[in-house]
Amino acid sequence: MIKQSTASVKTGFDNDKYLKEQTSAIVERVKKFDNKLYLEFGGKLCYDYHAARVLPGYDPNVKIRLLQSLKDKLDIVLSIYAGDIEKGRVRGDFGITYDAATFKLIDDLRKWGLDILAVVITRFANQPSAVVFKNKLERRGVKVYLHYPIERYPADIDFVVSDSGLGKNDYVETKKPIVVVTAPGPNSGKLSTCLSQLYHEHKRGINAGYAKFETFPIWNLPLKHPVNVAYEAATADIQDFNLVDPFHLAKYKETAINYNRDVESFPILKLILTKILDKNANLPVYNSPTDMGVNRAGFGIIDDAAVQWAAKQELIRRYFRYNAEYLLGIEKKETVDRVELLMEGMGVKVTDRIVVDAARKTAEEAEKNGKGFAGIYCGAAMQLKDGRIITGKNSSLMHAASSLTLNAVKVLANIPDEILLLSPHIISQISKLKEGILNSEPESLDLEETLIALSISATTNHTAEIAMKKLVDLRGCEIHMTHIPTPGDEVGLKMLGVNITTDGKFSSRNLFVT
Repeated sequence: MIKQSTASVKTGFDNDKYLKEQTSAIVERVKKFDNKLYLEFGGKLCYDYHAARVLPGYDPNVKIRLLQSLKDKLDIVLSIYAGDIEKGRVRGDFGITYDAATFKLIDDLRKWGLDILAVVITRFANQPSAVVFKNKLERRGVKVYLHYPIERYPADIDFVVSDSGLGKNDYVETKKPIVVVTAPGPNSGKLSTCLSQLYHEHKRGINAGYAKFETFPIWNLPLKHPVNVAYEAATADIQDFNLVDPFHLAKYKETAINYNRDVESFPILKLILTKILDKNANLPVYNSPTDMGVNRAGFGIIDDAAVQWAAKQELIRRYFRYNAEYLLGIEKKETVDRVELLMEGMGVKVTDRIVVDAARKTAEEAEKNGKGFAGIYCGAAMQLKDGRIITGKNSSLMHAASSLTLNAVKVLANIPDEILLLSPHIISQISKLKEGILNSEPESLDLEETLIALSISATTNHTAEIAMKKLVDLRGCEIHMTHIPTPGDEVGLKMLGVNITTDGKFSSRNLFVT
């Protein structure tokens, strides 16, 4: 059940150093634009777990800390694309739709003492779901503004930068020198929101400017640095790729890394910005997409070897994720192949993820030694933060994810393996509920059911209570499973906040799995 390992994660990133650099860069950029800057926030504003995985030590909410430090100088505007609301687009990390993610983001910001000024619904064309979304927000006291599809955008610059183009969108009246424009996910219309606001501001004689805050790719790391390659893997599903910024190289004779969409759109974006900006105001004109950025993440790296190792691990996670999604019919084979090529380029193998072999060997041993269990043998392994490897397997009583979790909290709480955390009576009652009342199969406990059972046991069993308190220490731990988690396992794993990968195997021969 327990294996020793020295492969614990080292800290490679200094949040305080990064915050100092990033805050200074933003304040300096504001000064260049007559004290009014629209700052497009790319990536995740909060809970940026990709950054935390590839930059060990990175606080997933460090951007929130930055906003808190600038609280008196900024307004926050959220953008969301009406089409995403209508089709119910889902955020993969939280498993919730974009409209629900917008509600969550507003709530999260308020918890940190930050409030939003408004929500902008972009490319609004009276989509029924978008209308309902607008009504919900307005009836809860949130201001909502509408931006509309613009014909010939972005090619016809004269039409775009006119009262019939950007000028027909609602104007959001802001008061602070920094306006953060963020969104629940990519392609939500953040840039178009910024451009619309710039158009309206300059018509009012306000010399506002634009800048972009996006952590990845990190412009001052090499093109093939594992952190930048990990970003390519993270966006393989939308075919993004990194490249040397040709505009930056031509202008400054310096190598800077950017990505294809920013480079491709820069010439047109520069034309739009130039047409909007007051030529008599001596405002800075960007010479490259890298110039637009205020991205200082590279200066927060304090241990490049630790960061490179972590980024290579993220490559492996992305491969497993896309491979599982391909088997589930969600992802394209080209995406899986793309990440495989990136791994080969880095000299990375799936077994470089230490929990992979441990999980596979556990499943093999379970099948070899199994008696009286007629199901599919599943293995799971977890690496604790001190480097120890914990394993678990499925049985007639519980799923592999369940036994793994209970084994892990036992180890963390120094509870002997032979002591039961779950009362057999509770397990029996859950089975009776499932079979006799809910008319479902009395299968073994999935992780969500196991966590509930553990909390019930903790009311009368002090040992179970001690073990339950150790669940919080599993957050951020690495897990690999030989089989795709069932829905109940997936819910439990998300609640625990672990980094889960899985082989492309199904845990049941049934097509319908609850």
